Amino acid sequence: MQSTAHSPLAALRLVATAAALTLGLSACGTFDRYPAAPTKASNPDQLYKIGALDQLNIVVWRNPDLSTTVTVRPDGRISLPLVENIVAAGRQPADLSREIEQALSKYIREPVVTVMVNNFQGVSTEQIRIVGEATKPQSVPFRQNLTLLDVMIQAGGLTDFADGNGAVLVRGSEGGKQYSIRLKDLLKRGDISANVDIKPGDIIIVPQSWF
Repeated sequence: MQSTAHSPLAALRLVATAAALTLGLSACGTFDRYPAAPTKASNPDQLYKIGALDQLNIVVWRNPDLSTTVTVRPDGRISLPLVENIVAAGRQPADLSREIEQALSKYIREPVVTVMVNNFQGVSTEQIRIVGEATKPQSVPFRQNLTLLDVMIQAGGLTDFADGNGAVLVRGSEGGKQYSIRLKDLLKRGDISANVDIKPGDIIIVPQSWF
């Protein structure tokens, strides 16, 4: 059973909460009530799960006519020559390979299939979301050993109106627990002690400064 913290509905609720929190933070201007984000986060090695809009290169050994490149549809499914509407999103590439082999075995003898992922998106519940006064608010696919600095570089840093040291990290894997993060110290002052590990499903909220 999928945990509540990582369900699609829970992810949508976290994003809605994040938007409301952005407004609340910019209005109140105080963040002392949130504990500092832990510098280290336990992230056991995770095998990549395919997400909607991922591009998959599917190779059927010795059957070039059946090999193809497809994009996972928004409904999480793909269609291949001889095989239609296979669920791909949320699956590991190796597991998907085995299912395609089983489906193709009705048509060819002992198929050997390899699924390779291009243009990574990942499952939505594991993406990192940056909202508010980042230069390029966006969703970032989670990868092993991802840090706050990595995410903010990808988001293009802070706008001129950002209250960087008033930023908040909302941790979906902990039921939406909120932590204080010091983006101004990290990005503007080069204080590497402000860098923290990122976990799947984290939301980074950068409020607007009133000063």
